[in-house]
Amino acid sequence: MINPLLLTDGYKVDHRRQYPVGTGLVYSNWTPRKSRIEGIDEIVFFGLQYFIKKYILEDFENYFFKQPKEKVVAEYARRINNYLGDNQVGTKHIEDLHDLGYIPMVIKALPEGASVPVRVPMFTMYNTLPNFFWLTNYFETLVSAVIWMPCTSATIAKQYRKVLDKYAAETSSIPDFVAWQGHDFSMRGMAGIEAAVCSASGHLLSFTGTDTIPAIDFLEKYYHANSDKELIGGSVSATEHSVMCMGTFEDELETFRRLICEVYPKGIVSIVSDTWDLWKVLTEYLPKLKTEIINREGKVVIRPDSGDPVDIICGNPNGKNENEKKGVIELLWDTFGGSINNKGFKELIPQIGAIYGDSITIERATQICERLKAKGFASTNIVLGIGSYTYQYNTRDTFGFAMKATYGEVNEEGRAIFKDPITDDGTKKSAKGLIKIELEEGIYQLKDQVSWEQEKQGALREILRDGKLLVDLTLNEIRLRVRKTSN
Repeated sequence: MINPLLLTDGYKVDHRRQYPVGTGLVYSNWTPRKSRIEGIDEIVFFGLQYFIKKYILEDFENYFFKQPKEKVVAEYARRINNYLGDNQVGTKHIEDLHDLGYIPMVIKALPEGASVPVRVPMFTMYNTLPNFFWLTNYFETLVSAVIWMPCTSATIAKQYRKVLDKYAAETSSIPDFVAWQGHDFSMRGMAGIEAAVCSASGHLLSFTGTDTIPAIDFLEKYYHANSDKELIGGSVSATEHSVMCMGTFEDELETFRRLICEVYPKGIVSIVSDTWDLWKVLTEYLPKLKTEIINREGKVVIRPDSGDPVDIICGNPNGKNENEKKGVIELLWDTFGGSINNKGFKELIPQIGAIYGDSITIERATQICERLKAKGFASTNIVLGIGSYTYQYNTRDTFGFAMKATYGEVNEEGRAIFKDPITDDGTKKSAKGLIKIELEEGIYQLKDQVSWEQEKQGALREILRDGKLLVDLTLNEIRLRVRKTSN
């Protein structure tokens, strides 16, 4: 494994010598500075506990402190000298840290799962020993690379949940089903396994449906979840196009029959249905299998996977034929029927359903629910597969995340520092000095330029001090916090 001190941007390694002589403390914060998604002005905080356990406690312990000092120092010197050329970065500070045996840092944070307004810090970091002032912002790159995505995906998942909860409350008799209505299909499209797992874990704060299996292990390892005792995440048996193609175009009806009657005679099975002709499946195959489906113990879920999801599910008023005009849900109703709930909306029989898992966005999810409502159907007749189009199509700048220093001490004298570029629109204007976060009427508020005495108060709580984890949250605690602020 790589020495974790090398998990940084190249320009960081010599900042130690650039600070004023006598610098003994650097105090920084992690803040979402801007929202680029309409309708979102609070960001879900998630991922810090993973970062601390994985990188500060596990990786530094195993790949730095437990390694021979000569080995890690030589590796560091070789990499930096080969990278920057013959320079004066030195290794004495690396040797001193190895001798110390732990990361001399305090991290104070809001509780994970909290919804934090834009421009309010989620956590602060500062060094506890003067000689290691350089460590605080040395961590900036690693902090940023690890934490922006779980926060971002958790926030977007919460927004989906708000939309789906709203329409379920208006149209459905089973609002609890919303926990399964948003299903994570993103893993294959994410930028590596860590991105996939961190993002999927953020999704699971608001939903229980996922096809990202390792997210369950992630939440067990880093957030005290236990799949033997609680539902972390789940899915159903489902086909893919290769399965349907292998059954051949000429024998597609038999493929459906075999899956429904022989391979999965009970339980939920999702069958991709647009390999060739979705409308033929809905109007010819399913009516022929109606008796088997309605007498089956479980649910057959039809999965379209191409075209405009709003039109495919809800119908396209400008469609070429009656099938396209009706859409999947109405065509299923025509064959299988269902009931009208006490809110006046149609719900398909429990033995049949639908899922759409391609190119879903918050906007499209809203349109789907709205158009189903307009046609008299409950929103929970459809499950939405949320993929990498939602979760990978973001950057650190989606919510403007940044870690910036706002206070320092030189020769033991405090300096409130800040940035406010004249050429900027205000996004990069930082807080100033020491920070206190207060919870006022359920909303976190930033108070900057406070005293050390005031800094010790407020909503920021010590999570880590000198290599010791002081707060260890569970998935259940975090989920409850997310749900509390969703309602």
